[in-house]
Amino acid sequence: MHAPLRLRLDGDALVQNWRTLDRMSGTAACGAAVKANGYGLGAIEVARRLAGAGCRDFFVSNWQEAAELAPLGLTVSVLHGVREEDMPAAAAGFARPVLNTPTQVARWKAAGGGACDVMVDTGINRLGVSVDDIASGLLDGLQIETLMSHLACADEDSPMNAEQRDRFAALVGRTTAKRMSLANSGGVALGERYAFDLTRPGLALYGGIPLPELDDLIRQVVRPEAQILQRRRVPRGGSVGYNAQWYAPVDTEVGIVNLGYADGYWRGFSNIGTASSVAGNDLPVLGRVSMDLVAIALAGDEIEGDWVSFDYRLPAAAAASGMSQYELLTGLGGRFVRMWN
Repeated sequence: MHAPLRLRLDGDALVQNWRTLDRMSGTAACGAAVKANGYGLGAIEVARRLAGAGCRDFFVSNWQEAAELAPLGLTVSVLHGVREEDMPAAAAGFARPVLNTPTQVARWKAAGGGACDVMVDTGINRLGVSVDDIASGLLDGLQIETLMSHLACADEDSPMNAEQRDRFAALVGRTTAKRMSLANSGGVALGERYAFDLTRPGLALYGGIPLPELDDLIRQVVRPEAQILQRRRVPRGGSVGYNAQWYAPVDTEVGIVNLGYADGYWRGFSNIGTASSVAGNDLPVLGRVSMDLVAIALAGDEIEGDWVSFDYRLPAAAAASGMSQYELLTGLGGRFVRMWN
């Protein structure tokens, strides 16, 4: 089947973004968060390309995601730890758990231990054991590869960043961990004091820009494209789409395109989003984005069956749509054919 919508994915830009973040990480190793199906791009293809570029540490959310990557033979850490029902998968050895709670620590020890990672909470109050747990000896006897924490405000100029960094730095040498890891994409941009031994970027790998320091360094990776299903003339005064959110000021040539919020092209792009034709014409979105369709103003000889490319530079698209850069990536639907260069 030839799908009527596709994602153009720039593998060269993906690799270049990782290399940029690796360079910014200084002496620390640079890993890659490939959870949520590689932030919507396709975890297997993302991981394969980054491994080829030299990345050696990969992070997913759960054991199902880890199992999908297992054929690649990579070093994978499962951020959500290990539930009782995860133990058979964990025992298979294709990934390490990131232990997050005293119960998970006890479960892992009871099963014989083995290499693991540990998350410690330094202020985000999400997953992680506490600093007091570490002081009480909770982690004694564990074979810890990486002790990690997570920044709550890495995409902001917040005093909490330095506070978390200092709390984490105070744990150096207090566990058996071989490495320390704190920085996500925003943390990498905060400087080498946040890098420790291993960084874990996600968003910036895929073209997202959490801080202005990355503006001129990170390249766009994702571009949605879809086909025009119909060209029609809307007479002056005619409306387009649900709830008549746009009226034609003059007779207007309109293209109805095979794309909608079911594909992750959200309603926030209504009357705001833009596309472009093969000839480079700007084609603004008209009216309300619906589940499967969007209308655009045509500017040339575009016809039924032509492909148009939607503007998806993540910071600008996020500002226009009201969605976060993360949502714009992870919401990209399964109806897209993902096409890598």
